[in-house]
Amino acid sequence: MQWLAYNFATGYYYSPKLLIIPNFPKTLSVSLLSSIFVSAMRLRRPAGIATCDQEADWSISKTHKRRWRLAFTVIYFTRALTSISKKLVLDKKGPVLRSLSYVAIEVQPPIDEAISSVDQPAIFLNVDPNTFAEMVRDKNFVSLSQFGGVNEIALILRTDLKDGVNGSEAGLNERKNVFGVNKFQKPPAKRFFSFLLEAFKDKIILILVACAVLSLAFGIKQHGWKDGWYDGGSIIVAVFLVVIVSAVTNFRQSRQFQKLSEKSSDIRVEVVRDGRRGPISIFEVVVGDIVYLKIGDQIPADGLFLEGHSLKVDESSMTGESDHIEINERTPFMLSGTKVTDGFGFMLVTSVGMNTAWGQMMSSINRDLNEETPLQARLNKLSSYIGKVGLSVAALVLLVLLIRYFTGNTKDDMGKREFNGSQTDSGDIMNSVVGIVAAAVTIIVVAIPEGLPLAVTLTLAYSMKRMMADHAMVRKLSACETMGSATIICTDKTGTLTLNEMKVTEVWLGKEVNDDTSLDMAGNVHKLLQQAVALNTTGAVYKAHSSSVLEISGSPTEKAILSWAMLDLGMNMEEVKQNYETIRVEAFNSVKKRSGVLVKRKSDKTLHTHWKGAAEMILALCSTFYDTAGMLKALGEEERLQFEIIIKNMAAKSLRCIAFAHKERVDEGGLVPQNLEENGLTFLGLVGLKDPCRPGVKVAVESCKAAGVHIKMITGDNVHTARAIAIECGILHPDENLDNEVVIEGVQFRNYSPEERMEKINRIHVMARSSPFDKLLMVQCLKRKGHVVAVTGDGTNDAPALKEADIGLSMGIQGTEVAKESSDIVILDDNFTSVVTVLRWGRCVYNNIQKFLQFQLTVNAAALVINFVAALSSGKVPLTAVQLLWVNLIMDTLAALALATDKPTNDLMGKPPVGRSEPLITLIMWRNLIAQALYQVIILLVLQFKGRSIFGVDEKVKSTLIFNTFVLCQVFNEFNSRKLEKKNIFLGLLNNKLFLAIIGITIVLQLVMVEFLRRFASTERLDWGQWGACIGIAALSWPIGWLIKCIPVSGKQLAYHSTASTS
Repeated sequence: MQWLAYNFATGYYYSPKLLIIPNFPKTLSVSLLSSIFVSAMRLRRPAGIATCDQEADWSISKTHKRRWRLAFTVIYFTRALTSISKKLVLDKKGPVLRSLSYVAIEVQPPIDEAISSVDQPAIFLNVDPNTFAEMVRDKNFVSLSQFGGVNEIALILRTDLKDGVNGSEAGLNERKNVFGVNKFQKPPAKRFFSFLLEAFKDKIILILVACAVLSLAFGIKQHGWKDGWYDGGSIIVAVFLVVIVSAVTNFRQSRQFQKLSEKSSDIRVEVVRDGRRGPISIFEVVVGDIVYLKIGDQIPADGLFLEGHSLKVDESSMTGESDHIEINERTPFMLSGTKVTDGFGFMLVTSVGMNTAWGQMMSSINRDLNEETPLQARLNKLSSYIGKVGLSVAALVLLVLLIRYFTGNTKDDMGKREFNGSQTDSGDIMNSVVGIVAAAVTIIVVAIPEGLPLAVTLTLAYSMKRMMADHAMVRKLSACETMGSATIICTDKTGTLTLNEMKVTEVWLGKEVNDDTSLDMAGNVHKLLQQAVALNTTGAVYKAHSSSVLEISGSPTEKAILSWAMLDLGMNMEEVKQNYETIRVEAFNSVKKRSGVLVKRKSDKTLHTHWKGAAEMILALCSTFYDTAGMLKALGEEERLQFEIIIKNMAAKSLRCIAFAHKERVDEGGLVPQNLEENGLTFLGLVGLKDPCRPGVKVAVESCKAAGVHIKMITGDNVHTARAIAIECGILHPDENLDNEVVIEGVQFRNYSPEERMEKINRIHVMARSSPFDKLLMVQCLKRKGHVVAVTGDGTNDAPALKEADIGLSMGIQGTEVAKESSDIVILDDNFTSVVTVLRWGRCVYNNIQKFLQFQLTVNAAALVINFVAALSSGKVPLTAVQLLWVNLIMDTLAALALATDKPTNDLMGKPPVGRSEPLITLIMWRNLIAQALYQVIILLVLQFKGRSIFGVDEKVKSTLIFNTFVLCQVFNEFNSRKLEKKNIFLGLLNNKLFLAIIGITIVLQLVMVEFLRRFASTERLDWGQWGACIGIAALSWPIGWLIKCIPVSGKQLAYHSTASTS
């Protein structure tokens, strides 16, 4: 507890244990005085923020002075009263009372004491979150200076600048309660009613409903309520059933896409809590957190710059300005949603969620994952074409039926003419006409393959869900289908083909090596290497106490080098850093492939430059080197050649070679150099980092080759390391050499003429020492060659190549947020095997769509031909409106679910890639569907014209036999559609439980329709023999399908070609 006092003699504030006001008159209200005094002593910052600064550096504003003057006036007034009372007492020559009165005023404890209390949550009195939000959003320097700067705001937020916030659950919850959570309020999702309304807006559905209402009205008028509602009511029920099923399906897919959208926005950020730096979800970031930012990161909240080097931010997402903003102590404001383009640094979070400008902007945006994919666009065109054919057939049927009706050529079930001129009741005429129109409209409903886009949506949604389980998150739907057409995969090495678990396995000092990595070395070299690692790193080391396990954070390369320096060199990182002042930092970039730092030693003011990076590039900057004895020697041509051989031999063992260089000079006149020294450096030594290949990557590469997909490895490592890894992964064969341009360097590829690049691009398997520009150039050349290109990338500079590629694949672990936003699919485990899994799913999507397309076109062709021929010959359609709607329901939804959810099989990887613009319907598909449709048409027409005599039944039973056989033919044909080419249609059947369930549901519902819903479906009960006949006729489609597949056709010949392409 701290006590605050005012010294009336000096006019200064001080903090004794007790504030004593002598001779306080008992007649004055102590509570009133105390309340006024305490109110005056609340140290309020502008805009309502309360703080209690350290007494040594209080900065009193005018507001503070006014409050203290109020307190002083009150105390002065009491002193005056005391003086007057003494004078009165002395004048009366009475006794003077010597008992003194005291007032004690309690003040809040200082902030540093509150921070040290880790067991208690932070308490933020009178802190207005909007004040900080407006300050950062408006970049208000005046408001920042009124607060006393960034460090003072950290005190207000009870954040330790070194250890971060208290990471206890109570402390974090307190911050969330006061400042809010880092989540955006998204617009409400579409409700089920909206999908229901959209389904009802279909013009064909509206026409059917109108026909049903008219039929209902005339039926009730003619036959009364009891019997007259069946025809119209049945159509209404059937229409509602179709609409509800469609709405439910779309609603479920919408919810699934929404979940995937939320998953894609859950990025990982590094924060410092309780002295430990580690990754957390962006949604868990709280006000007061210290966030570590590096190139490619998305800034997770609004905040202020604390420390860092060469930090630049792209604010185009917020301001529209393309220029990168440099962030430092002079411009410390950092906005949520912007991207770090260079450097690294730490940020103090001041606002989260809806209190940020990004949050307010994102709250009005609802990301739509239901974009129309290229395949959906092609299917919509096909649907439109088929719909026009169906409309023409329906119009012909309508015309023929009306002519036959009004010419007296149609008869009822009793064999009597339906139209007898003036003798026929007008109600009967209207009822018959409405029935004819309803039949024609229903033919249109069946003819239009509305299930095609639905099938694409279902298979995409299903594949996206399964791909998530297989460590691939789809950001762009079209990538699912495009991946099936990929002919080239350009992949990174580190973390994709390898485990990204690096370890120092070799250390070279001078020309000597030690495989144990703990080489005895001279004291001066030992110290320089410790400095080289500790001062030139973006990693961090945390160790709670001497017996705890060492925790190292950073990139895999940084972690490996830090681990080696801490364990083998005995480096104390904090101790080294305390002796030096960092002046300038050059962050690692993929062009120079090195990072550097310029520091000043505090003891003697000497300047030290340290470089670390690719061994051959660091070696080129050096003119001297240290041997193992610590002696400085000149680096002549002979020694340089020896070092190059050492580097080459290390690379041949799949080691990544990292070298260290140093230069020391005296500080002259305190001038800070603009750039780091890059000439005349001293070579300190080099380390070899081993990053083993991922298990199973060789098998994955071989499966890609078998599928006709070529793998090209693009890496920043040198030629020898790249070649060794490529051989280990199976991309290259050991007998291939470097002379036939299978393995080249980026600079070599870059310097080719455009004609040379196009000529040699197919021969190149590995590109080493490549820059992001080289990767982009390769992608552009491959696309011009006609390839469908998939590219993996993880860095910010990979963004152009990821956008240029047909399919951009970013890495979920090592990938920057810029890379992820530029990609179509995020590989969550950074594993090349997952890339191959995406390829399998891409082919599966296309294959499933072709299965359903073949099935639906078979039904459409059969239904159209049957109704058209029957209408022309007999004047009646064999299938009623309700029956046709039921068939439509089977096709559009149940069959789509059954055929669109098949899992990928190994057979898919044995076929060549689907061409970029290859048409949807191959001759193989035409062969299958024409054979099945022709069989169905023949069988059903025979039943239509000879069914009564064959089975010895009446007209109603014959119609039921036709309806039942037609539906069962579709059920059996679903099995045929599972395999477009293979004769064994039951292969892998038990693996798709959903297919079997849907087949079972369809059969049960058909049984109910025929046996129990006779009035609704216009059917009659069938006996066992009739059921057996229907099943037997439908089952013949299996042997017919088997025989048809014996007819050889070229799968490359295509009969239908859409003008749209898949990408």
